Amino acid sequence: EVQLVESGGGLVQAGGSLRLSCAASGFTFDDYAIGWFRQAPGKEREGVSCISSSDGRGSTYYADSVKGRFTISRDNAKNTVYLQMNSLKPEDTAVYYCAVSVGLVYFATHEYDYWGQGTQVTVSS
Repeated sequence: EVQLVESGGGLVQAGGSLRLSCAASGFTFDDYAIGWFRQAPGKEREGVSCISSSDGRGSTYYADSVKGRFTISRDNAKNTVYLQMNSLKPEDTAVYYCAVSVGLVYFATHEYDYWGQGTQVTVSS
């Protein structure tokens, strides 16, 4: 059974940092791309960052809104993907989700096969 478990969310002041983790199990982790998405109240889910599989050399991609502030990485030995979030802004407030896809589908939400339950990030001004 595929499982994705996000953690690391919380309440932080603007300008602060958080590191989200996505622990995966139930599939060959190295072979899959992982994406981070977020959804704020009343808004559609949007792509934040994604990282390709090991065959894809772990290439990373970012939404313009987070470029230069967020960093995605993967530790294949731990079956975990991280999202380091720095210089957080109130507009980063959302539930953050990680998701798995067989191929690199960037931020095409409907192309992702499995999703975690999400972790809340709240940035106060």
